[in-house]
Amino acid sequence: MFYRVLYFFAFFTALSSCSKKEKEPQSIDIQEDLANDLIHETSPYLLQHAYNPVDWKAWSTESLELAKEENKLVVISIGYSACHWCHVMEEESFENDAVAALMNDNFISIKVDREERPDVDKIYMDAVQLMTGKGGWPLNCITLPDGRPVFGGTYFTKSQWAKVLIEMSDLYKNDPEKVIAYADRLTEGMKNKDLITVNKEAVAFNTESLNSIVNLWKPSLDLVHGGQEGAPKFPMPNQLNFLLRYSVQNNDNELQKHVENTLIKMANGGIYDQVGGGFSRYTVDEEWHIPHFEKMLYDNAQLVSLYSHAYQLTGNAYFKKIIDETLDFVNSELTQKEGAFYSSINADSKTNSGVLKEGAFYIWTKKELETVIGADMELFSFYYNINEARKWEDDRYILYKTKSDVAFLKEFGLTQQQLDVLVRDWKSKLDTYRKDRERPSTDDKVLTSWNALMLKSYVDAYRVLGNKEYLDRAIKSAEFIKDNQLNKDGSLFHNYKEGRSTIEGFSEDYAHTINAFITLYQATLNEEWLHTANDLMDYAMIHFYDTNSGMFYFTSDQHTNLITRKTEVVDNVISSSNSVLAIALFQLGYYYSNTDYVEISERMLSNVHNDMKRAPAAYSNWLQLYLNYSNPYYEVAISGSNAIRKLKELDSHYLPNILIAGAMVDSDLPILKNRFNINDTYIYVCVDGSCKLPVTDTKSAVGQLLK
Repeated sequence: MFYRVLYFFAFFTALSSCSKKEKEPQSIDIQEDLANDLIHETSPYLLQHAYNPVDWKAWSTESLELAKEENKLVVISIGYSACHWCHVMEEESFENDAVAALMNDNFISIKVDREERPDVDKIYMDAVQLMTGKGGWPLNCITLPDGRPVFGGTYFTKSQWAKVLIEMSDLYKNDPEKVIAYADRLTEGMKNKDLITVNKEAVAFNTESLNSIVNLWKPSLDLVHGGQEGAPKFPMPNQLNFLLRYSVQNNDNELQKHVENTLIKMANGGIYDQVGGGFSRYTVDEEWHIPHFEKMLYDNAQLVSLYSHAYQLTGNAYFKKIIDETLDFVNSELTQKEGAFYSSINADSKTNSGVLKEGAFYIWTKKELETVIGADMELFSFYYNINEARKWEDDRYILYKTKSDVAFLKEFGLTQQQLDVLVRDWKSKLDTYRKDRERPSTDDKVLTSWNALMLKSYVDAYRVLGNKEYLDRAIKSAEFIKDNQLNKDGSLFHNYKEGRSTIEGFSEDYAHTINAFITLYQATLNEEWLHTANDLMDYAMIHFYDTNSGMFYFTSDQHTNLITRKTEVVDNVISSSNSVLAIALFQLGYYYSNTDYVEISERMLSNVHNDMKRAPAAYSNWLQLYLNYSNPYYEVAISGSNAIRKLKELDSHYLPNILIAGAMVDSDLPILKNRFNINDTYIYVCVDGSCKLPVTDTKSAVGQLLK
């Protein structure tokens, strides 16, 4: 039966198992005419497939039109450059001449970089999940010539994939009506999957209701190792950011300790590169020990922001160290000269014997460590768990701390200063040794949304650490986005590579750029960034906003070659575009006295209210907005020649429930209008436009905020 065929072949890997297989560079005698159409693309992932015998096309209207002209089914294969099983399937199937012949004779084959085209990925991921209940990458869908899916799965062995190709091709040739009928039903299901239930009833956003939501979440927290219970374990910065803020505003000491414990355990773990800094994407175990070694820009950006907020609250010097080390890693490994940031670093690289292996750059044999560390090896082994119990595989180790420095100092009779000297020396030696290894490759495409996250993280780090270099990098990044990714008509590009901006921006690009520019304004009081954020929101309202659902589509009304428009509301590793836009509407509404924006923001939150009660962790960034309504929320306006100095004084406090505005001169911004005094700098603490008596010292202002 057709449906049994669908389910039988839907094989899936565990939650997005990813890394990358390095491609040997093509020799100079290979001519361009031996390549497929992907040779003209800029995506590293697509270029890796340019010399496959499969006649790959890039995603485009023209590719789908060709399928219609030839009346062929379409293979849509989606992955990204750091995806391990994507490259396994490439080596087994897409580089195989016999499999390629099956694809070329019977299908139009389209290869998609999911990071370049998250819009396409969302559509076909939904299709696979509807068919099978699971998803992951590589994502392989077979569709009708018009792009409507009829079959899907993730990784297939060569024999499985060949059988799928033969049976689907024969079915379409012999009984096309059955295939078309299934496509009709599946496409209708995909359209219904994202339908937003508009909540027309008034919602009371109060602490009692919020407490009940958080109490539903608490049992799933791992209070021993941190994060969520179970494995694999992903850092979820938006979840931890909310829990940190909630714990402070609601005096929940247990939750605050959970967040702090999570941050310490991650920083001690193998998920954090103990030599070079920076976080890997996730660990396969519950103790943050064994990572999947790819390093993503978005993880490191959001984690810098999270550690910055935690340092602002606790003053824990360890958090400051992790911020600085991670930003050093980003600056040296993921930053290009124009101030933009690359997307990721591969998990795989070659061993000394030339074998491609996941984590080869980061793992150590005991013999290597003994050679590099020398006389300190015994002490080093205790500090980083170089022992039989913590061995990974094949006598290889991942540096991993299980004791706090305080406990270690007590056990070995060292001072903190002595230990700091030792650790710096160990890291320096290991880093020098590691430089002789072949480095993992870098996916050097630039994505607007991820760059905005990194921009924001530099601002967050600057505001709590006061390092002017971090602010300079943030401004350089913002100028890059404004100069290269922002069009004259107010739209954004999504992608940048080799001097060329491409692909119409998605709601995620607008959401995170608006958020980053608002944050940059709050650190610099340069209204250019706030006005640009407001202009971007105006554009998003025109081209992305759905007046029926009260939410934003993922794609603009300029996109025309997709079978449906998706609406992203669930907060995953990166907060959903709708939750970020809802918070930005709330903020911009107060900055510009735009009541429409404030009302839209509240309606959006109302629409997901019932969903967040069922699955709180999936709506953690929405819950940040919830806190703005359930707990005290203040507008803080600083006006006068010393506004920057007073702002820096405020930034020494963890105050997540304030909206900061400021100017050193008279400003026409509604929130600052008529508040400038040439003789002194005043701080106004207000709620919904109703202000307490202005004060001139930050201590008094903080006192008003904490009452």
